Amino acid sequence: MAKRQVTTAAKAERKKDELIESLIAIVGKDAIYYEEEDLLAYECDGYTIHRGMPRAVVFPSTTEEVSQIVKVLHARKIPFIPRGAGTGLSGGAIPLGGEVIISLVRMKRLLEVDFANRRAVVQPGFVNLKLTNAIAEKGYYYVPDPSSQRTCTIGGNVGENAGGAHCLKYGVTTNHVLGLEVVLPDGEIVNLGGVADTPGYDLLGLLTGSEGTLGIVTKITVKILKQPEALKTVCALFDRVEDASHAVSDIISAGIIPAALEMMDRIAIEGVEKGNYPVGYPKDLAAVLLIEVDGIKEGIPDQVEKIIEICQNRHVREVRAASSEAERQSWWNNRKQAFGAMGTLSPDYLVQDGVIPRSKLPEVLEKVAQISAKYGLRIANVFHAGDGNLHPLILFDSRVPGETEKAIAAGSEILQVCAAVGGSITGEHGVGIEKKEEMRYIFNEQEIDLQVRIRDVFNPENLCNPDKLFPTPSRCAEVKAAAHGSR
Repeated sequence: MAKRQVTTAAKAERKKDELIESLIAIVGKDAIYYEEEDLLAYECDGYTIHRGMPRAVVFPSTTEEVSQIVKVLHARKIPFIPRGAGTGLSGGAIPLGGEVIISLVRMKRLLEVDFANRRAVVQPGFVNLKLTNAIAEKGYYYVPDPSSQRTCTIGGNVGENAGGAHCLKYGVTTNHVLGLEVVLPDGEIVNLGGVADTPGYDLLGLLTGSEGTLGIVTKITVKILKQPEALKTVCALFDRVEDASHAVSDIISAGIIPAALEMMDRIAIEGVEKGNYPVGYPKDLAAVLLIEVDGIKEGIPDQVEKIIEICQNRHVREVRAASSEAERQSWWNNRKQAFGAMGTLSPDYLVQDGVIPRSKLPEVLEKVAQISAKYGLRIANVFHAGDGNLHPLILFDSRVPGETEKAIAAGSEILQVCAAVGGSITGEHGVGIEKKEEMRYIFNEQEIDLQVRIRDVFNPENLCNPDKLFPTPSRCAEVKAAAHGSR
């Protein structure tokens, strides 16, 4: 028996060598990792609770190389995962079963800018903020702005359908994607969209947010917008979270659609004030609202005046517009560091991503507080409040036995609350492996099975980012498998 085990291991090692040599033949020796010490950095993405070791990490530079890599893996029935900058927060790029990671970070070029038609073409590894920086001199910008926009890639944004502070008025990634070049799970290269209002099924919409389960995006055509004529940011400080929550609904009800409407509670404020961009918020503050309006210059003062009035009617402690661009930027830098700043409060944190109707905000925050008390864990709340996208940050210490499990359970209960009030389990971070089981909070088994069947059209052998997004196996799949086996 021992001899057979050695023989089997030797065969596996030879097979691995054959695979690595095949991949090296495509990309070269300097574009692949396969030694354990090199692979450690790819055990997880921004979701660190689960980890797994990839079989290899390969770095293609062109669409053709991606296609060749996929064909090699497909022929050997070896699963693979597309990966961008690794900033994802739901475990979508974590290798659970020794998959090969196809890292797209070397495909980082801005290929074309067409100002006349307000579009740009980028490779998937192009960093989000660099697009705005590249076109700002001409008075244009790229709208989707996740908090990680300094490091996250546009390809990753497409995979997760990322949002950001300004998605309230302008929409999330899918609203800004015009065309995609995609390598399908068998290596075929296809082009989707590129022309406005293309007839037929919305394949762009289907691919955007599919979390790498339908194919690998290798080129993206996006909308670029003219910078607004004017914008103004208002900061409102509240002594009660309830008052800030009601102000959010009141602003929208007044017919004002801000470009951004963000909120942080007391614990979140404590964290950001200990971070790299403190602004001097009072320590006893319960909530901060950042409200940004943009548009035609003549209309901005009236909107700001109305927002200030609404906040005053909700017992605001202090409310005012930024006195300078520097002050406005300091407020936004402070807000956008919120996730990372939680490291000043706790050695570990788990961020959730539920969505609720705005009117349910006070009710849901009360239930989040109850969940916090139940598990004995502090929860900081950061929101894209205008569109009801909550980011509860559950603080815990993984070195304390049982705390990780408590944090996971608390996060699941929060998502259940969001679903129960008519919301969703994710607004922009995706499902990945983190929220697979929570998909059952918003979909029944038949609805899940229908989505799995759509995935199977593109990815019939489940090789491309396997076992992500959907509960595995779904009960419907179990029933079908049992029925098939009884024939």
